[in-house]
Amino acid sequence: MTQDSSIPAAEIVIEAHDVDKIYDTGTVRTHALRKVSLSVPRGEMLAIMGPSGCGKTTLLNCLSGLDDFDGGVVLINGTDISRMADDRKTEFRARDMGFVFQTYNLLPVLSAVENVELPLIVSGMRPKIAREKALSSLDRVHLRDQANNRPAQLSGGQRQRVTIARALVNRPAIIWADEPTGALDSATATEIMDLIVELNEAEHQTCVIVTHDPKVAARCHRTIHMADGVIERENTQAEMAAVALGGN
Repeated sequence: MTQDSSIPAAEIVIEAHDVDKIYDTGTVRTHALRKVSLSVPRGEMLAIMGPSGCGKTTLLNCLSGLDDFDGGVVLINGTDISRMADDRKTEFRARDMGFVFQTYNLLPVLSAVENVELPLIVSGMRPKIAREKALSSLDRVHLRDQANNRPAQLSGGQRQRVTIARALVNRPAIIWADEPTGALDSATATEIMDLIVELNEAEHQTCVIVTHDPKVAARCHRTIHMADGVIERENTQAEMAAVALGGN
């Protein structure tokens, strides 16, 4: 259902085949993902929805290499991440992926620009070049004028913009977002989604968004719905727009 054979293989950025994930605490064994298969073409904005505990965040973490999985294959731009050593996987994520989380994950003692440039500094980039790239990334999210402010001096929406700037600073092929509007009021959530859509259209980056909000899903090209570790169904953007408006 989630594999589209009409899409040329060269255009598939994310490809998962029969991905299994089991959490075993010794006393409780949870089958979080059950042979999940999925293809995401270049430039697509894909939403993942479902009730708490359905496996949507686990799927994002397994696809992005943040979590290991117990069976199946995940290919990112044709590269099998399951076969990578941990240090190689970390390097691969830093170069080709960006992450946006609900809780921002900004360091409170650093300014906005220092938070954005931090992954570049850690990866060994010269400080002057890292600063130029960080300021350019803040420009892209319309926040350069707040570059020297610390997170406590920024609104929730501005902090999420800094997080997006950090995710984009290396111009990655894929952006992974886990509930990026979950901590925001509705007006600010709309503003953040406007920005994500604008950047997707301008940069043609692939974006995978875990969300509980039909209004967020309606901004994406396609939505998959998960339950009990499997993909139950998918909806088009038009179908999710009807849901968001209270339709069927």
